[in-house]
Amino acid sequence: MPRVSRKQADLNREIIVDAATRLFRERGLHGISVVDVMAAAGLTHGGFYGHFESKEALAKEASERAFKQVGERWKLRAETGESKAEARKALIDPYLSTHSRDNPGESCPVVAFAGDMCHESTDSGLREPFLAGLNRLLDSFGKMMDSDNPEEQRQQALVQYSLMIGALTLARATRGEALSDEILDAAKRYLTNPEA
Repeated sequence: MPRVSRKQADLNREIIVDAATRLFRERGLHGISVVDVMAAAGLTHGGFYGHFESKEALAKEASERAFKQVGERWKLRAETGESKAEARKALIDPYLSTHSRDNPGESCPVVAFAGDMCHESTDSGLREPFLAGLNRLLDSFGKMMDSDNPEEQRQQALVQYSLMIGALTLARATRGEALSDEILDAAKRYLTNPEA
């Protein structure tokens, strides 16, 4: 069988990471196999180890990519608002939407990976990209808070983002029930208009 070019090998690697990024968000870091990833990438299972030394190495890279994608999306949404409140709303509305609930492969990696992180040892290589990504998202969200005090921004971001994560998780767990939409609507209303 002829060897693929360096360019094609690089492209195949990108396709694998993209497929893994989506699948890991949909099913969690431990919910898929190498065979699943390669099938989603449209490649044969045998080629996996030519690109990655292990499934964990792929999971780490896919996790980093998922956080990078969301971070870029948050930055773009934040730039659409003329005020901090508008920036937060531009981020919260799509986060707590039925689209986000129903398309986990495109959505928040914190929601997707947090359950897996509960079972990882503290020295797991998978925790590093998770913690780094989570902290970057919190920092980004903190800048959208009304306070100019960095400590207060951090506290507000922790509380509000935790509510968003919990609401999206519960909405997914109750998908198909009226309760799912109620959870999304209540959290969105509280976060974007707490006095209402």
